[in-house]
Amino acid sequence: MTLDEMLAREGIRKTIHGYNAAGDTRDGAAFAKLFADDAVLEFAGFGPVPGFRSDGIAEIRARTASWSPLPGQDPSLSLATFIRHNLTTCRIDLTGPDSAAARTYFVVFTDIGPDHAGFYADKLVRRGEDWLFQHRKIALDWRSPESIFPPLPK
Repeated sequence: MTLDEMLAREGIRKTIHGYNAAGDTRDGAAFAKLFADDAVLEFAGFGPVPGFRSDGIAEIRARTASWSPLPGQDPSLSLATFIRHNLTTCRIDLTGPDSAAARTYFVVFTDIGPDHAGFYADKLVRRGEDWLFQHRKIALDWRSPESIFPPLPK
């Protein structure tokens, strides 16, 4: 492995980790900075939680517009007082000098303990020194029957 490949992998890990840090702290601005302007963010859905697809940075920003780090101010955390995404296995494949694909497993903890688990399937692009998500697909493999995040639609 070359030095350039190692640096690329660390830059990609920084982006993958930054996504979870921004999401868990409900920092929408930091979250949006991790996506290319024409990025896609999608969730496959996992009954009874519906899926979604956000095309482009404007739709991704709109999805996080209601986020708030203040207790009781974030409607998507109506039942949870905290949320922590824990990343496990991550495979990164460099597909070109400025492109990569990654698959990362995660488990999420909330007030109930283990809440849900799944994986991210990512396509990333290098923009200057930064690696950004071009396409992130979130897929759940398991959701606790007592899960409190994400909240169910009313």
